[in-house]
Amino acid sequence: MSDTDRQENQPLSERGSNRSQRPSSPAFRAFIASGWDEQPPTLPEESPAAPFAAARRERLGAQFPGERLVLPAGTLVTRSNDTDYRFRPHSAFAHLTGLGTDEEPDAVLVLHPTDDDAATHEAVLYFRPRAGKDTEEFFADSRYGELWVGQRPSLEEVAALTGLRTAHIDSLADELAKDAGAGGVQVRVVRGVDAAVQAQVETARTGQQETEAADAVLAEALSELRLRKDPFEVEEMRKAVAATAEGFADVVRSLPRVLAHHRGERVIEGVFGARAREDGNAVGYDTIAASGNHANTLHWIRNDGAVRPGDLVLIDAGVEVESLYTADVTRTIPVDGVFTEPQRRVYQAVLDAADAAFARAAEPGARFRDLHAAAMEVLAHRLADWGLLPGTAEESLAEEGQFHRRWMVHGTSHHLGIDVHDCAQARREMYLDAELEPGMVFTIEPGLYFRADDLTVPEELRGIGVRIEDDVLVREDGTVENLSAALPRTPDDVESWMASLLDR
Repeated sequence: MSDTDRQENQPLSERGSNRSQRPSSPAFRAFIASGWDEQPPTLPEESPAAPFAAARRERLGAQFPGERLVLPAGTLVTRSNDTDYRFRPHSAFAHLTGLGTDEEPDAVLVLHPTDDDAATHEAVLYFRPRAGKDTEEFFADSRYGELWVGQRPSLEEVAALTGLRTAHIDSLADELAKDAGAGGVQVRVVRGVDAAVQAQVETARTGQQETEAADAVLAEALSELRLRKDPFEVEEMRKAVAATAEGFADVVRSLPRVLAHHRGERVIEGVFGARAREDGNAVGYDTIAASGNHANTLHWIRNDGAVRPGDLVLIDAGVEVESLYTADVTRTIPVDGVFTEPQRRVYQAVLDAADAAFARAAEPGARFRDLHAAAMEVLAHRLADWGLLPGTAEESLAEEGQFHRRWMVHGTSHHLGIDVHDCAQARREMYLDAELEPGMVFTIEPGLYFRADDLTVPEELRGIGVRIEDDVLVREDGTVENLSAALPRTPDDVESWMASLLDR
């Protein structure tokens, strides 16, 4: 049998419909288009995020006068065959439109240059609005059809919600090409988000030089735009942290079920995930529920292990609220509700390192890099006191030493916001080497990790992993606020908190 015979003249791309048949007769089309209750349109109120998003667009546009900036929301991503992951828009798109949750696949925000002295750009949001019930899309399109994915918004509704001018996505290609090309308007795009849009941009700017470098500058600017959070963002971060704290309490209450299940780590993941979906949009990242020696795998997201009496369980989790801002909190708790002496000793060392980083953050002129240095000073001296270093703490802290980093290889802090590792493409001088400024939100998260197979540490410490992570805001007066302070941090407070939740 030839390959042609095997294909039966039906392309592979069309075979997904072989499992079912959709009606298409003229009689059916007329019938399904009729008899619907058409309510008069009610436009939504403008989103609370809209004026803040407008201010962000203005700040971005001022950096690129006379240029066209293209920010795709992204596309649906295939999970398996013809099923997709739940959509989440690209963070830069969400930040500059004020849209969150699953809004709006395949949409594109474009900042068009203007000749208006009062504004550098006009922002236009291109997307596919809902089709009428008399169209095939309504009943037959599993990507956009109302019967498949629910009612999509109209151009007018999205304009009212966001304060943006809206247009049909079909007009995008022509709008991108307007005045572009060699010697024309410079066009920049956020790369790696939507291949089709990126290809349209490349076509529009044929003849422009060093386009990849130009796009990199846009990505950098978008990251740095988020280094200082505005009041709306700070309030969303507070919501995310509050929901996360409730999720941690849920986990403690579930410990009897956790201990009884052969995959107790997954019970923890599920309990926290339920809170994230009930109170927010989703988890901000894959939950780490690491019991015993699993805590010494920094990104343990398999979460398939048992949780045993006597274990510490390290839980690193965050709720992402509907605006897409996420918390990022870690607590390490004793499954039995009480720390053993070795567990408490390690925990206290990590807590002291975290407190040192907090104290450094509160000092005038503190730089981001100083937080890590403060935490490392504490850990190096504690490890030296325990006799674990091949020299003094000072020798270890020297650049050519760093022996203490065997037991903490990650950094102490990262910016936090609409991405869990926010502002990741910012320049070094704007991030690591920058002074802390009002509106910055970041984590403080030192840890110590003593693997079960680490023969350089006493047997009583092997298998213990501890991390304590809080979310921190620099206030307008320069002081720092622990946004996650509602979750206990000291060993005594952790034990009392767990006892209260377990009615002990």
